[in-house]
Amino acid sequence: MALRAAAARLASSSLRRRHRHLLPPAALLSPATANPAAFLHSHATSFGYKQVREDEKSKLVGNVFSSVASSYDVMNDLMSAGLHRLWKDRLISKLNPFPGMKHLDVAGGTGDVAFRVVERIKSVSHRATQGTLTDLEEDTHIYVCDINPNMLDVGKKRAAEKGYNEEQCLSWVQGDAEALSFQDGSMDGYTIAFGIRNVTHIEKALSEAYRVLKKGGRFLCLELSHVDVPIFKDIYDAYSFSVIPAVGELVAGDRQSYQYLVESIRRFPKQEKFAQMIQEAGFERVEYENLVGGVVAIHSGLKL
Repeated sequence: MALRAAAARLASSSLRRRHRHLLPPAALLSPATANPAAFLHSHATSFGYKQVREDEKSKLVGNVFSSVASSYDVMNDLMSAGLHRLWKDRLISKLNPFPGMKHLDVAGGTGDVAFRVVERIKSVSHRATQGTLTDLEEDTHIYVCDINPNMLDVGKKRAAEKGYNEEQCLSWVQGDAEALSFQDGSMDGYTIAFGIRNVTHIEKALSEAYRVLKKGGRFLCLELSHVDVPIFKDIYDAYSFSVIPAVGELVAGDRQSYQYLVESIRRFPKQEKFAQMIQEAGFERVEYENLVGGVVAIHSGLKL
């Protein structure tokens, strides 16, 4: 309870920042960052702290999520003391779903974000129409896209348990965030929660997000990020490297996958760098919000 209370206090002091900065002069950059393509390539060939070939990374990440799929939700609760639920609620509040919306949730296999979008739309629609089904609500469609079939199977099972098995507005699609099968300008919203750090080329995933969104569409990314509170950072690092892999071994029987999880967070670009990457993909009004001192961040942008 003390941990939850401390996290909640930090969450309440979350930061909101807007970023429209130009790249600094090349002379002021290190060799790695002076060439953005080189930096992105270097990141794309990392698997945690290991350097791997690009064609290996997607296979290794796939193995991780196939291994943890059945215990994914339980581990999220344990690792975050249940706070991931509040973070996802915050993501949905920023998305502001509406009846008739076409929405794409990428790397959302277990359905956590998609279910929230559906429920929010139903809530908005039913309040406006006193519980009757509207034409706009019938036009609503939420697509859950994930590259891993095991994660999608978990989501479909959860959907059936929640009574969503006959929902006409919810579709499950196996697909790659870097090469989406959806048409240009077909989506009102795009979300990706705890998934973008696992793609091989972040810039390709961002480009695809921009492509499938309509003009005025919103991009939102919820991702584990970098803590910016000095004392809390030391505590968080100790917890991440000592506790999370041990809990993964105890609960999921898989220490290595959760060691990768911790390492992949440290390799992911810091908040300002990621905001810049979103801007470079074409998005405008790019901003981010830190939650729990930077343990997670929600980045957003508009396609205008």
